Amino acid sequence: MTGGPNPLSGKDVMFKVFRLLAAATLLVTQFAHAQLTIEITGAGANRIPVAIANFAGDGLLPQTLNGVVRADLERSGLFKLVDPGPTAVQENAAVDLNQWKERGADALALASILPAPGNRYEVRMRLYDIARQNKPDGMIFVFAPTTMRETGHRIADFIHEKLTGEKGIYSTRIAYVVKTGSRFELKVDDADGQNPRTALRSTEPIISPAWSPDGSRLAYVSFQAKKPIIYVHSLATGAQTVVANFKGSNSAPAWSPDGKKLAVVLTKDGSSQIYTVNVDGSGLTRVTSSSTIDTEPQFSPDGQYIYFTSDRGGSPQIYRAPTAGGNAERVTFDGSYNVTPRLSPDGKTMAYVSRNGGRFQITVMDLASRQVQILTDSARDESPSFAPNGRTIIYASEIGGRGVLSAVSSDGRVKQKLSGQAGGDVREPAWGPFNQP
Repeated sequence: MTGGPNPLSGKDVMFKVFRLLAAATLLVTQFAHAQLTIEITGAGANRIPVAIANFAGDGLLPQTLNGVVRADLERSGLFKLVDPGPTAVQENAAVDLNQWKERGADALALASILPAPGNRYEVRMRLYDIARQNKPDGMIFVFAPTTMRETGHRIADFIHEKLTGEKGIYSTRIAYVVKTGSRFELKVDDADGQNPRTALRSTEPIISPAWSPDGSRLAYVSFQAKKPIIYVHSLATGAQTVVANFKGSNSAPAWSPDGKKLAVVLTKDGSSQIYTVNVDGSGLTRVTSSSTIDTEPQFSPDGQYIYFTSDRGGSPQIYRAPTAGGNAERVTFDGSYNVTPRLSPDGKTMAYVSRNGGRFQITVMDLASRQVQILTDSARDESPSFAPNGRTIIYASEIGGRGVLSAVSSDGRVKQKLSGQAGGDVREPAWGPFNQP
């Protein structure tokens, strides 16, 4: 995906084809089944120094669980891990907090792992906020060995929230699309790229996965019927429901905040236009009416607006229109190519792809001030998706001629690359919501 000086010619036409039918980049190279590995560069400002003491307990389980927690916190770029030394410390042990402060720690986490009834384990945890001199926070987690990693993520979320005041995202999931030979797979991983599960396999392209607000379903476009059709897939049962199968192309599903509707792009009446439809396929309503291409819809978090990409002004730009219908207003004005709007969970920031000197890069806009910041320095970025706390954006990129998933903090300081251990190509990432209680 490269661009020439004329935003309406040549390769921008290719962009439109990709955005509407969106299979081209998925048909290039072979994918690997391996789990994703993460490479981290950069760090956040004012990182919190925290010591995660070696967890107490028998066997390898304490060490493994401790490793998950430490890796989660390190990956965030918000914490600086202080060396706890080689000794395991019981959660109820008497500790000299001044000694830990002298080591440079502003917080200390202790945990003990004990057997529990039903072939389960119990993690008893205590977290000291040394800097604030607060009373320690305690928590008990009960888990089966098969959910060890999930429990580690929950512990990291607990530490994150207590020390920063915002919810952690370590227990969340990401979805993305991979291809092996002629087979496409819709994958769901933990947020750290581990524990991969295949939600769907097909010999035809699968594109544009989008999470329902409660995390129980994925909307996506499949070509399994030899044309683009929008489905909703239940992660619990594997059941597929057809939501949009109209004449022509059905593409780019996006969930409403209440999970009752999808915004979709249809060509049934001519050019690509945006509609809303109930999740059961009823109640189709047209939102935009133009003679040009309107695509890539995204609801605002309050559900009042739909942001979308359109070339109605002569080049691809981002607009928004009232969900109930009405005049669209232009949102982006810098540059001749801005596409794929994605709103942060609080609705204050918009991530999108902008073309800068022939490079397609992830960009964010503060919607109140209209200030813009380019977050990435690569050349072929696409498909941005916010983490549910708004702090990180996952996206697809291309490095060395193959697709990889990458992530960048919303301030641009921390960058991550998620790649399959055996190489390959991955696309179409979507970050899931917080886990439901």
